[in-house]
Amino acid sequence: MSRSPEPTDADLLARSLAGDEAAFLDLYRRTQGPVFRFAMQMSGSRSIAEDVTQEVFLALARDGSRFDSTKGSLQSYLFGMTRNQVLRRFDKRATLVSIDEERDGGDPLGAVESTTDQHGELARAQTVEIVRRAVQSLPVNYREVVVLCDLQEVSYEDAAAALECAVGTVRSRLHRARAMLAERLQFVRESSPETSRSATTRFVV
Repeated sequence: MSRSPEPTDADLLARSLAGDEAAFLDLYRRTQGPVFRFAMQMSGSRSIAEDVTQEVFLALARDGSRFDSTKGSLQSYLFGMTRNQVLRRFDKRATLVSIDEERDGGDPLGAVESTTDQHGELARAQTVEIVRRAVQSLPVNYREVVVLCDLQEVSYEDAAAALECAVGTVRSRLHRARAMLAERLQFVRESSPETSRSATTRFVV
């Protein structure tokens, strides 16, 4: 007997809008992680990411009928909602809380703990922190394409749908953003090429 095909995100949303609470819970479990990570990587603040994630799914439960599958995937729709929520908080706060002030473990880009090579892992942790700060230092329109395309690994098409711009705009911004990151991270690769290679490649290649 063949198994039923896995429901798509859009299927789960349609069921949830029809009153299926279990479908909404499944959709939340499937999509909450990427939404939270996007908000975290954009804002640099765990508390903002948590608030944004909550607001996004409350809005989805309330206004999910606004989703139009002809304009992109549900994932890109959620990223677009997340981006708007983060930008609203940018407008309300002159400065963002540093990740250092809120780190309590479980950071999506946090340093890897090691019991066998503490010196090497400490160096790697420092390098990852430098990369994190470099991403955070980018102007928002460049940061968001790096987070979406390089960290979240979404397609250019889905990124364009989330950002409500042309695919060509995503490509050009990403090219510029990677060049800016390469400039910022050049001294890291020169000072410790072996330690920095794995931490920087994903951002600048």
